[in-house]
Amino acid sequence: MAWGSCFVRLRLTTKDVLRSSVKGGSRWPHSCQQRCGFKKATRKPETKRVVEEEPAPPHTESSETTVHHRTSTPHWDQQVPPSSPRAFGRLIKPLVFTVGFTGCSFGSAAIWQYESLKSRVQSYFDEIRADWLEKLRPQKRGDMRKEINHWWNRLSEGQRTVTGIIAANVVVFCCWRVPSLQRSMIKYFTSNPASKTLCAPMLLSTFSHFSFFHMAANMYVLWSFSTSAVSMLGREQFMAVYLSAGVISTFASYVSKMATGRFGPSLGASGAIMTILAAVCTKMPEAKLAIIFLPMFTFSAANALKAIIALDTTGVVLGWKFFDHAAHLGGAMFGIWYILFGHELIWKNREPFVKLWHNFRTRGGPGRGGDQGGAV
Repeated sequence: MAWGSCFVRLRLTTKDVLRSSVKGGSRWPHSCQQRCGFKKATRKPETKRVVEEEPAPPHTESSETTVHHRTSTPHWDQQVPPSSPRAFGRLIKPLVFTVGFTGCSFGSAAIWQYESLKSRVQSYFDEIRADWLEKLRPQKRGDMRKEINHWWNRLSEGQRTVTGIIAANVVVFCCWRVPSLQRSMIKYFTSNPASKTLCAPMLLSTFSHFSFFHMAANMYVLWSFSTSAVSMLGREQFMAVYLSAGVISTFASYVSKMATGRFGPSLGASGAIMTILAAVCTKMPEAKLAIIFLPMFTFSAANALKAIIALDTTGVVLGWKFFDHAAHLGGAMFGIWYILFGHELIWKNREPFVKLWHNFRTRGGPGRGGDQGGAV
């Protein structure tokens, strides 16, 4: 199993990504930007007026209040943090959203699996008919669609499952490059408990990367672990775990920022990826892993998970700001919990919900009775 560098696939905070990606650009302080909005008064020669000016406040620059004059760099509006760094009342709404979204994710995954199993028989006969027609149809050389289908069929089920996730991340990455969209991107695709928008960014920031290297590292790790994770969980359960992990890891970041008062926007898929990584390492602790840049050194999955948890715990305690260590730690804890307890509590108890959906589907079908249609 391929292993990307476990120290580069971490969730970057937005302000540090911008600090590393913008070099040499001219900076305009916020106070200077405000002064530029006033017109200079016309001087009258016949009268002289002395106006006492108040001393200007001391100027401080920060990564949030500085405007970089580059089209690829977003304009970061200063967000006022809550009046108290421990105003945990603001976390009630994100908590309700986290619980509700997690329940909807697993419920949708159960319905998705039901519908997939129900349509498998029909798909089987359709594939037989398609193969029979393909044999009668004359073969074309250089058929692009055939080449794409051949490449797609060679992928594992896990790789096919995460292809859509990677495509979504690429689309969001391209949207960051559109200057007219950057205000909306900052509002909805970065998570910050000091922001007015709290719930939607908890999910959308999971698909958001401003740095190409950040996105490439995260997507490489997701691609590397996709085969093992999907073969272990199944594609429906995998998608439910991944999406829920993105929201849960963001909520852990919210709690940490509220507790410490270290507010700031964050983005990236590292929290959700940490859940998948922790789940695979917990399920297969003896698997041998290696760092991509040092393939000659191998170590067990259990030791790798312990090292990552120790690193993120240290980052939370010491207040390291380059990575969102709280989101990483929350994602890893959720992955470990799900393998040890969550699979039994959530996924294996989905039968009553699926039965309700089956009864609803059979009653809603034309010409079907309540007990017709057969259970899948």
